[in-house]
Amino acid sequence: MAASHGLRASQTRMFAEAAEAPDVIARQLFSNSAQAAAIGRKLRQIRPLAVVTGARGSSDHAATFAKYLIETRTGVLTSSIGLSVASVYAAQPKFENVLFLAISQSGQSPDLLAAVESAKAGGATVVAIVNDDASPLAQLADEVLPLRAMPETSVAATKTYLATVSAIAALVAEWADDDALRQALHELPDLLRRAWACDWQIAVDMLAGEHNLYTIGRGFGFGAAQEMALKFKETCGLHAEAFSSAEVRHGPMALAKKGFPVLLLSQRDETRPGFLDLADRLNATGSRVLVAGFERPGAVTLPTIETHSALEPILMTQSFYRMVEALARARGLDPDHPPNLNKITETR
Repeated sequence: MAASHGLRASQTRMFAEAAEAPDVIARQLFSNSAQAAAIGRKLRQIRPLAVVTGARGSSDHAATFAKYLIETRTGVLTSSIGLSVASVYAAQPKFENVLFLAISQSGQSPDLLAAVESAKAGGATVVAIVNDDASPLAQLADEVLPLRAMPETSVAATKTYLATVSAIAALVAEWADDDALRQALHELPDLLRRAWACDWQIAVDMLAGEHNLYTIGRGFGFGAAQEMALKFKETCGLHAEAFSSAEVRHGPMALAKKGFPVLLLSQRDETRPGFLDLADRLNATGSRVLVAGFERPGAVTLPTIETHSALEPILMTQSFYRMVEALARARGLDPDHPPNLNKITETR
């Protein structure tokens, strides 16, 4: 373990920026309402046959959330494109009547820009969800939904990730004309403030000396599990792998043994019964099981906030950010300066 930097939470940019998320999302939902509604109407008119997402890192985890939300709310098949198809192989896929959803904080990565150019040449309608609405990505897109997160300087994305998933939810609510999701989004900023206050200190205590763990979600929560695994790696130097609660029952269960830490994230929906069974199975192996969103005998429960099932993983992620920042400091690391990483990664 690295020597302690002696940082307090109030001294890290990661803590300060994650704490801004409720205000960011309140501003975004207000400022983008007319724009999101207009894009939603356009998508109902053009009725895309499929959605293709293009993203990297935390933005790609938001794309995982988009897949489940779009497919369950609109019925339109959604999948991620390999950005190297355009940027490395120079191939030209067919994109007629396809929505290309480009997701980026900076809007500058050359491989994403190449994929967008290829998609437009192939006939796609491009919607960009991006923090910099003057970026090259925004200039290429047919429609733009700005994150409105203001600058984010900590290498680990927090408020921009949360702003991305909220923007996706707002877009889908309008596309699907889903009043229940619209209302839940209206309440989201206040719920995020409550989620920030949730005490996950017990997870810091349990994970301070660990080296490996699993994060497990399903459906709307799978992207959150991916995002949490990345943050464990980035800020804590902790090797974490994300799995679906269905996938983990195969090969990965071989590593579940006495003392192995596992974090389960379960929103209140049809995926819940599988989590109850999985928690019991992991407890039987002697794994150290942390659960968010539900309770189970033998597992450690992390407090969460209830809302629309699609948005509950967003609230869990906000609670997680506060915990993982504290965990990094408990492990003697500076979460603002992960080794070998830069804020903007320009892959080709």
